[in-house]
Amino acid sequence: MVRLVLFDIDGTLVHTGGAGIKAFARTFATEFNALDGVEKISFAGRTDVNLVREFFGLHRIAATPENFQRFFENYVFWLDQTVAQSNGGACRGVLEFIDGLLALPNPPRLGLLTGNIRLGAEIKLRRYHLWDVFETGGFADDSEDRNQIAVAALERGSRVLGRPLRGEEIVVVGDTPHDIRCGRFIGAKTLAVATGGAKLDQLRKHEPDWAVEDLTRVNARDVCKS
Repeated sequence: MVRLVLFDIDGTLVHTGGAGIKAFARTFATEFNALDGVEKISFAGRTDVNLVREFFGLHRIAATPENFQRFFENYVFWLDQTVAQSNGGACRGVLEFIDGLLALPNPPRLGLLTGNIRLGAEIKLRRYHLWDVFETGGFADDSEDRNQIAVAALERGSRVLGRPLRGEEIVVVGDTPHDIRCGRFIGAKTLAVATGGAKLDQLRKHEPDWAVEDLTRVNARDVCKS
């Protein structure tokens, strides 16, 4: 039986109207005087740290710990400002699916598996009243590598449950092939939703356990049954 469901954020749980991309651009412009290049970067399914590293490379900015710290300290300020003005919201079916999970006789724990840094994740999800739903997770603070973020989420989930979790007891929900791959890396089942970074046909090519247009098309009980 599934004991932990891990959700990606952008394009899976919420749409923020591009708030993250706008905050990236604003931070690079104000802190590093780098006024272009964000449009050249593919954000879907990537980790914040990896995105910043790519941008540093485009502008020949030294990828030092000090510059990463400088970026993220200012990024969360701009993200908070941008998200507050966003007209986004929860992706189709998210609230109902979460309610369905929590209503099960033996509900799984809910967590996050995201390329956002933890504070960025909190800023985005608090805006749409979703942050407090999640007990645990893995974030870009844990690693630049999404597979290792999945490992961190697995380890934290195991601590929450008080025992080691097996891969088949976990479902990873996400909107890109990156989410499918990192779920598979920890042996989890994968639920792919075409509400964000990839079309349904693209997701199906990566053979997730479920692939749906949105979370109205899948039942929480079916996902979590033994």
